[in-house]
Amino acid sequence: MLKVLIVDDEAVVRRGIVLGIDWASLGCAVVGEAANGEEGLAAAERYSPNLIITDVRMPHMDGIEMMRVLRERGSTAHVIVLTAYNDFDYARSALRFGAADYLLKPFRDQELVAAIERVREKAEAFSSRSAQDDLLALPKGDKSKYVLQTLEYIAAHYADADINITTIARSIGISEGHLSHVFKKETSYTALGYLTLYRIHMARRLLADCRYKVYEVAGMVGYRDVAYFGSTFKKLTGLSPSEYQDRCR
Repeated sequence: MLKVLIVDDEAVVRRGIVLGIDWASLGCAVVGEAANGEEGLAAAERYSPNLIITDVRMPHMDGIEMMRVLRERGSTAHVIVLTAYNDFDYARSALRFGAADYLLKPFRDQELVAAIERVREKAEAFSSRSAQDDLLALPKGDKSKYVLQTLEYIAAHYADADINITTIARSIGISEGHLSHVFKKETSYTALGYLTLYRIHMARRLLADCRYKVYEVAGMVGYRDVAYFGSTFKKLTGLSPSEYQDRCR
């Protein structure tokens, strides 16, 4: 059963989603509602939803910022983004933070149902986590603040092609050598090794969406060289990006 959180500043929209969908038949249950991103973060902390359906433009904190904070906090919830604005910049920002789907308002109930079903399929397809996913789920309780800050920085900046050990170390205020030592000691991975795994993890999500070409996905996850992205992806998954995408169709 997927736990669903609905975030929209219009109460009538939230009610329409709650009442217009046969949640039980989809294997879902609505566990909470929120009127803006700040309330959404609090509700996500309280209910630990598997799926968040959120508007983009809301007072106090918009949906994109809410997603960014959720990812920094380690949330792996699937997110379906709703917006009245047909703007690729919004879509790109949402996808950067792992949105599973993007629907334009006004939408029909069946469009939302189809998006939810796609999320369920993806959740089931990836329920058997690889070593790569295990790394992304590193328990944070015993990690030093520098390791936690590194994880958060990578989650927020992995799409930046210029990110490297220097920029990461500078952002958290320690030397490159100390960062490398601490991160390797506490996770058994190098910081750049983790960055690569995180990028490929996000690339898998984008490829599974099937709306983007391989070269577009490469750019979205921080690779300027499409060939290098392809070889890295195949090394870690056993499939080329196009082969992986074909299996998700």
